[in-house]
Amino acid sequence: MYPLLDKINSPADIKGLGIEELKQLCSELRQYIIEVCSENPGHLGSSLGAVELIVAYHYVFDAPQDKIVFDVGHQAYAHKILTGRREAFRTLRKAGGISGFPRRDESPYDNFGTGHSSTSISAALGLAEAARIDGRKEKVVALIGDGALTGGLAFEGLNNAGAAKSDILIILNDNNISIDRNLGGLHNYLLRVTTSQPYNAFKDKVWNVLGERGIRHVIQRWWRSLKSWLVKRTGGDLFEALGFRYFGPVDGNDIAAVVNALQRIKNIPGPRVLHAHTVKGKGFAASEADPYTWHAPGKFDPETGERIKKDTDIDRYQDVFGEVLCELAEMDPKVVGITPAMASGCGMHHFAERFPERFFDVGIEEEHAVTFSAGLAAGGMKPFCNIYSSFAQRAFDQIVHDIALQRLNVTLCFDRAGLVGEDGATHHGAFDISALRPIPNTIITSPKDETELKQLMYTALNTDHGPFIIRYPRGCGEGVDWRGASYEILPMGKAEEMKEGSAVALVCTGPVTSMALRVAENLGPKVGVYNFRFIKPIDTGMLDRIAGKYKHIITLEDGSLTGGLYGAVAEHIASMAGAPSLEGIGIPDEFIRHASAPEQRAMCGLDEASLKERISKFL
Repeated sequence: MYPLLDKINSPADIKGLGIEELKQLCSELRQYIIEVCSENPGHLGSSLGAVELIVAYHYVFDAPQDKIVFDVGHQAYAHKILTGRREAFRTLRKAGGISGFPRRDESPYDNFGTGHSSTSISAALGLAEAARIDGRKEKVVALIGDGALTGGLAFEGLNNAGAAKSDILIILNDNNISIDRNLGGLHNYLLRVTTSQPYNAFKDKVWNVLGERGIRHVIQRWWRSLKSWLVKRTGGDLFEALGFRYFGPVDGNDIAAVVNALQRIKNIPGPRVLHAHTVKGKGFAASEADPYTWHAPGKFDPETGERIKKDTDIDRYQDVFGEVLCELAEMDPKVVGITPAMASGCGMHHFAERFPERFFDVGIEEEHAVTFSAGLAAGGMKPFCNIYSSFAQRAFDQIVHDIALQRLNVTLCFDRAGLVGEDGATHHGAFDISALRPIPNTIITSPKDETELKQLMYTALNTDHGPFIIRYPRGCGEGVDWRGASYEILPMGKAEEMKEGSAVALVCTGPVTSMALRVAENLGPKVGVYNFRFIKPIDTGMLDRIAGKYKHIITLEDGSLTGGLYGAVAEHIASMAGAPSLEGIGIPDEFIRHASAPEQRAMCGLDEASLKERISKFL
């Protein structure tokens, strides 16, 4: 089926190919990626766009002695296939299969683990300096794209690599797209010439005057050369000012052009940048036409491009957030929305359409998103800043220094909290409770269902607070009628008794509460269920009642046991005389590997069968 690709078992197998064969290889790689991802969903568009860059790297450089660091890692599918994982690629993101991102423990060709963005330049600089100190003759490449260059860490890496004069090559995969449309000054700077009115006006005039096809072709070739020179003089100046030699731009989807460029600059010493223009989703019409949807489209028909949607009418937490935020904005003109490049993923695109003057997509810049939100709050606005939980780890200092210390009213909505499924360890929202619970002036909440998410957002809007954190998981909710529920301000720090028992108390937070209630009702009157929607401040009065009534307490949370709800409960009852026994169920002190979300919950004991077994030993 893949006459050339089926013969490639390592990068050494492509060294003797000619340019026409490399073109065929790129085509087969694309078809294979499309085939596998149609049945086994992954990050499609980014990897399709980077095929030629990866093939050219392995053709020109000598991996694994020469090193490559991907930024972000979802561009690396062609790399995995070419480096001895062609058949294993069919197990992508499955339990026991290969990761969707580079992992050092998966292959010697994966030189640095990457899942979050903007890390490649700093990591590649470290690899280059390690090789220099050891006297190893290695080349180090950072392939950065999908908006990752806007992240602050990327600029810190650029600043240091240029100053150190390190032997490092940065390939800028400029596809004009990240997950959502790229925004910000740098992006605009790189594309200023080709989108400027003078350039396009002049181009239109030339085309109107020139009617003959042959002359048009000559002029077009000349103008492309001029445009390339102009872009180099504008986009290149930025890198050259930082100490890099700038090359390009080149057509990053033209394998001959990329190979030629890499061969010419491979052995030039010092820091250098190759600027490559690519098309996200290249080679698959549906993905090229709609790169936002096809960043990670789920299952689809590889022939027609029709997406296969899951058959469910239950709303996702992301959609609940988006709709409720719009309703709150109707109530209060001071409500503003902020997201670091995740508008569609977190459901804020609804808000962006209805309230564009109050919507801010700051790009992949979580630290800026938080401090910018703090500034908005200091100016009298009521910001709702939505960040994926794992990405919010990078903004810890800003939450402490810029919001909590000043007790500014910023609502931080942490999407994708808990176990996220196939993206695996880099993306789990496991540590938010543990990291932020010690911070003074901080409120941490986790709704049991869609209605409680709605009420907590309304409570945050109408409460004087510091950081008000609402964490909720990826995907579908519990199926409750949240639209029919009226808005209520929930009493601050108060838990809810959902089912009274006599022997075992299940102290829960988040949507695992609904699962716990089903199990408790099945096991009978001895099992009680308590919804601790406020993790901080925690309801110590309710804990005192529970400790005085039950012999056994089991905490449940979709977060790290270390320092999470379990830690908060343990801290409170530790000094009690005759305190009940206490166990915790949650994410253990380890990184949970990629698998489906139900499989991961079972690994952690957060499924109904495991919970029944755990409770039964006390009954």
